[in-house]
Amino acid sequence: HILVPTDCSPLSATAVDKAMALARDVKAKVTVMIAIEPFHVLTTNQGSLSDTRESYARHAKAEAERVLSDAQKKAKELAVTCGVTQVEADQPYKAIIEAAEKNGCDLIAMGSHGRTGLSQLMLGSHAAEVVSKAKTPVLVIPEGA
Repeated sequence: HILVPTDCSPLSATAVDKAMALARDVKAKVTVMIAIEPFHVLTTNQGSLSDTRESYARHAKAEAERVLSDAQKKAKELAVTCGVTQVEADQPYKAIIEAAEKNGCDLIAMGSHGRTGLSQLMLGSHAAEVVSKAKTPVLVIPEGA
């Protein structure tokens, strides 16, 4: 069972593709997950944030649904059993590690780093944290793989 966290970046898309191919070859199942960090901002006027918070939530959910749907289509093409999950987490690396443990995953396969901006809020550079703290083996897929 391979857990594949994604941040919706091109590198994460490559990691999903590589993990799907590996799963097909070893006859493993895959769970693709997105850990979205909640909206954070520092202000004294919370009324001015409602549109921004709602916009962030809508965009993050739509992007996550698109990426997870694409992953399921890819899995179907390769005849790989694939589940998807979307969680909100202040520390996505912890959510990734917990998901691997909870689902009895044998491997976490992820890109080496995320992007900046919104996609960083979704996974960012948590790969190093996962590698250093997970009890589950981690396959890091480098940029350009």
